[in-house]
Amino acid sequence: MKEAIKTFKSGDQVVLPPYGVGIVSGTMTRKVAGAESKYYQVEFPNGTSRAFVPVQAPQKAGLRPALTKDEVKAVIERLNNGHVTLPKQWAARHRKVTEILTSGDPYQIATLASELRRWDLERGLPDLDRQAYRRALRLLAGEVSAVLDITTQEARAMMGVDDDTELN
Repeated sequence: MKEAIKTFKSGDQVVLPPYGVGIVSGTMTRKVAGAESKYYQVEFPNGTSRAFVPVQAPQKAGLRPALTKDEVKAVIERLNNGHVTLPKQWAARHRKVTEILTSGDPYQIATLASELRRWDLERGLPDLDRQAYRRALRLLAGEVSAVLDITTQEARAMMGVDDDTELN
């Protein structure tokens, strides 16, 4: 069964991995390789970056709606109680962790962070796993703060990440 193409309108809050949360500022037509195509124009905070995502296949680029305020609670619950089985062998684990982080799925990222937090408490994390854990927390805090219109520090506190060193 073919998946329906999600449409966005100007003003929609969206997430585009790896950029994070942005706002659809409209659509535009661009000529690429001799063919004209329509693109969503997505602006990111501070006006420092923008992305153009094909209207015909936004999900292929990873573009998705930002969390709703109601969904934030479910993601934080997953962050606190999520479980995922990660391979013990480093290379396989690294592939799985990278796949989850680049997916942009906040539920998977929260579950990963929950599991890495548990590993850290039980036996400590190797450096690359610690970096992945910090990246997961940064991604989640960025989306939670944007959706709830709060600071990242307030988002981290909501997520139970009070120690700044966990995100540095």
